[in-house]
Amino acid sequence: MKYLLTFAIPTILLIIMDLQIWMYAIGSAVLVSVLSLIGIFFLSISEKKLKSILIYLVSFSAGALLGDAFLHLLPEATEESGFTLAISFYVLLGVALSFIIEKFIRWRHCHVPTSHNHPHPVAIMNLVGDFVHNLIDGLIIGASYAASIPVGIATTMAVAFHEIPQEIGDFGVLIHGGLTKQRAIMLNFATALAAVLGTVIALVLTSYVSGLVNILVPLAAGGFIYIAGTDLIPEMHKETDTKSSGIQFGMLALGVAVMYLLKLMLEG
Repeated sequence: MKYLLTFAIPTILLIIMDLQIWMYAIGSAVLVSVLSLIGIFFLSISEKKLKSILIYLVSFSAGALLGDAFLHLLPEATEESGFTLAISFYVLLGVALSFIIEKFIRWRHCHVPTSHNHPHPVAIMNLVGDFVHNLIDGLIIGASYAASIPVGIATTMAVAFHEIPQEIGDFGVLIHGGLTKQRAIMLNFATALAAVLGTVIALVLTSYVSGLVNILVPLAAGGFIYIAGTDLIPEMHKETDTKSSGIQFGMLALGVAVMYLLKLMLEG
């Protein structure tokens, strides 16, 4: 009996710890996903007024995506081994995959005019990029909780602060792409749930797959650079009014600045 207890007690404690890690990790992923519902605050704004500020939300989103790629994702990818040739390859692969996906979407859909029932590819590409990004967020959350609960909590806070401005921008991009406000909120939340999927994958595969996050992070960076550079910024160029263009640039810079300030806060 003594030997049985000696074996059983540590085993039970390990199981309890594993359950605790799973509860914390899944709960954190759900919390991060719920942040996508921030678009609900825009439901009270009239359609006409909302459309008048869409281009500025798009501008902010472009800045947030670029800031995210260059100030958060790439530094995360290069933190351990530096900016290696492999990192450059994965970033370029992220651009290439985004190009291929967008080509497929345009080939299947672009012969139909943009409408509420037929969103422009910029919205679809944003959802694809957001899905990958949220999946990576989940992988990072799961992997950090696998290391320790305190590290997991700190990572969740970092991801949450990072998501808030981006979700606001994402909502504007989806509306700009032809979606209704209700549908934009629903789809944004659906893609946000990828964080839960990523967390589950990380918790299950952490012990078996090494370097998975190191591959997905630069891939996501390449995808966001592609979306900002080929979809969002060209949309901004369609508005040629000098005052409006100045505000657009200011919003783009604000998106980058928010990402930078978050980085300073998290590292401080």
